[in-house]
Amino acid sequence: MLTIDLSAIQANWLRISSLSRGSAAGVIKANAYGLGAATIGPALYSVGCREFFVATLDEALAARAFLPAGSFIYVLGGPRFGEEQEFINANLIPVLCSLAQIKGWAKQNQLQNYPYPSAVKINTGMTRFGLDICELKSLCDDTDLIKAISPVLFMSHLACADDSLHRLNSDQEKMFADCASYVKRILPDIRLSLANSSGVFLGNRWHYDLVRPGAALYGINPQPAHSNPMKSVVSLTLPIIQVRTLECDASLGYAAEACLPKGRRVAVVAGGYADGLHRTLGKQPEGDFCGQRVKAIGRISMDVTIFDVTELQLPNEQLLGKSIEVINEHFTLEYLSSKNQLLGYEVLTSLGTRLKRRYLPGGNHG
Repeated sequence: MLTIDLSAIQANWLRISSLSRGSAAGVIKANAYGLGAATIGPALYSVGCREFFVATLDEALAARAFLPAGSFIYVLGGPRFGEEQEFINANLIPVLCSLAQIKGWAKQNQLQNYPYPSAVKINTGMTRFGLDICELKSLCDDTDLIKAISPVLFMSHLACADDSLHRLNSDQEKMFADCASYVKRILPDIRLSLANSSGVFLGNRWHYDLVRPGAALYGINPQPAHSNPMKSVVSLTLPIIQVRTLECDASLGYAAEACLPKGRRVAVVAGGYADGLHRTLGKQPEGDFCGQRVKAIGRISMDVTIFDVTELQLPNEQLLGKSIEVINEHFTLEYLSSKNQLLGYEVLTSLGTRLKRRYLPGGNHG
């Protein structure tokens, strides 16, 4: 059972919103980092979030169906060739990352004879999506073209904001500020956005008009060198479906990589690498049973994992139907990320769709 605390997600958004000198959006791409965008999006809307970011057209069309009509939905990947009309039909805002996308959007607006809005992204150091500086200057030199795409947001993305001391943070902010001043000569009212989750905690200098938290909403520490300011959002429990006391020395699991002596007890839990546990728990997983730490033994299978439960006091028959927690207040996303050398994003987005999701209710401040 994957338990997701909607009130914690709301509290995390409200905290970031209170820190920002402008507005705060909500990033719900990749199905809200695997936790369920159709439930989390409306929960964020109910506490005041009105701007949402997704990655693809398909994600945006799904979001348009579950978000209230007053929501603004930005699509980070922008339109692929021929998708412009679908964006317009669904009232989506493309993030234009190349001159080809810009020309395509301008052409569609001219055909429609209406200035449908867009966002423009530049590359300030991530070297992923976005116009290079020379392309931006070329765009700004063509006043008719830039006005034809009706940009309402000018944005970039920080590459190293989770390390507050990294020099690139200041370099990117300075480059962004220089480019923004260039754009504002033509479009004085355009809004600016630079900070992701980690960028919010760098300080007001990085905030501009709109911050775009994603990972921090879901409990991932935005500044790993410091204590986590975000509330924990997820817990994961795996039900025990078989318990045995070994009648002789025995090997366990595929390739017989692990062995235990006669008299030890093992519990088989429902949940394996098809559920994302290969990334979440690492090669030598740990779990929590009523405050007692237990360790997995042998290889994780596709559907199950085996734990050594010899030290637990309950008899075998009373263990059946109970659960071992593998993400909780002790085995946090931060702990698992550090232990297994993963990103918190990887932990969350690896959790499989077979895991039943339970949502703890959030508040409604709308």
